[in-house]
Amino acid sequence: MKKMERRRFLGMAATGVAGAAGMTALSGCGGGPGSSEVTLKLVAADYGNPGAENSSKVYWQKLADAFTEKNPDITVDVTVHSWNDIGKKLTDMVDKGNPPDIAQVDSYADWADEGKLYKVSELLPIPAQAEFLVPLAEAGEVRRVQYGLPFVASTRVLFYNKDLFEKAGLDPEKPPESWQELKSAARALKSAGVRIPYGLPLGPEEAQGESLMWMLGNGGAYVDSVGNYTINSPENIETFQWLRDNLVTPGYTEPSPQRTDRQRLFDAFTEGDVGILNGHPTLMQQADKKDISYGTGKLPGSKGPAEGTLGVADWMMAFKKNGHREACGKFLAFVFETKNHYSFVSQYGLLPVTTSASEKMRKDKKQKKLWPFLDQLAGAEFYPVGKVSWAGTTATLKKSIGQAAAKGGDPKAVLTELQRKAEAEDEAKPS
Repeated sequence: MKKMERRRFLGMAATGVAGAAGMTALSGCGGGPGSSEVTLKLVAADYGNPGAENSSKVYWQKLADAFTEKNPDITVDVTVHSWNDIGKKLTDMVDKGNPPDIAQVDSYADWADEGKLYKVSELLPIPAQAEFLVPLAEAGEVRRVQYGLPFVASTRVLFYNKDLFEKAGLDPEKPPESWQELKSAARALKSAGVRIPYGLPLGPEEAQGESLMWMLGNGGAYVDSVGNYTINSPENIETFQWLRDNLVTPGYTEPSPQRTDRQRLFDAFTEGDVGILNGHPTLMQQADKKDISYGTGKLPGSKGPAEGTLGVADWMMAFKKNGHREACGKFLAFVFETKNHYSFVSQYGLLPVTTSASEKMRKDKKQKKLWPFLDQLAGAEFYPVGKVSWAGTTATLKKSIGQAAAKGGDPKAVLTELQRKAEAEDEAKPS
């Protein structure tokens, strides 16, 4: 089934978009204990370097202080962990019955399924909820109810090295738009002595992301329109057969893509050793620092440019345990005020998740390089994070889906085994 037929498209809220004033209008958010002299515990992930000036701890502490100045009866206790640590630390807190009031991390569905999170409708008024971009709000749902508040987002585009294109006799202003064009470009790059014509990171760091980008180019995905797993669909099997036969086997990728992580290829791209690969805004920042002459384009598809691209979001959520619903709602509304939200995303080269902040980025010429990523956000395909079984399924995908494209690999067998495991996970943790 083609992507445009598969996705649920909802129009933007007919009531219009809330401004910053609407984000703070929290009448009707009461119902829990009063906010008098409340201390909220916030646990968040670090998008910078812990202990450095760009650590997210600096942002959150400044924001917490500004919030308390406006709300003297609410203090926010900020803890920031690296991405390597936050998952385990937060899970341990929840498992021990001592969750924070608010968390910012990369998943939420398990805790929503266990009844530990407030619904977004219990935290924010309707105008504030309407500010979130529709695909992101939908991605925050479990069984059609939103629990996850999207915090930041990114999309993927095709990157290519313009100098290497010229070296290979390719037009440096014309990225490949179809799989066949990509194969031809990779062949020319290899003939010109480029070490890695196409970077294919199917190792455990982000195999699930690279795989989904290729699936989308052939009308496939991980799930169908009603959330059933479709990992071994004919479209997906065909996709991995093409990768195996047209890129991996001829040697147009790095050796053993199934064992190669994304950051390794990002590093190689910034050293001028990779001709083409898929990437997100972080790669743009890294390439700029190394003065790499690069271009970007839409992801190639089997017959032309792919209809969509991968979208990824991180999440905020509020736990019920301490009963601080009203205070949590007030703080979260403050977080997503345009000024505050835009300050974070612009600092780290990420995409905003609200309409007003997106409009601000669109007008900010300093962020012009992010506009191609922003253009794709509304139509991006997100992981099925609202499925409670997705956490276990994606862990399995990371370990083995790369085998489907390996030289001598059997895509149908690999994807069918992954489908079987995903269905078993889904039966154990139905969504």
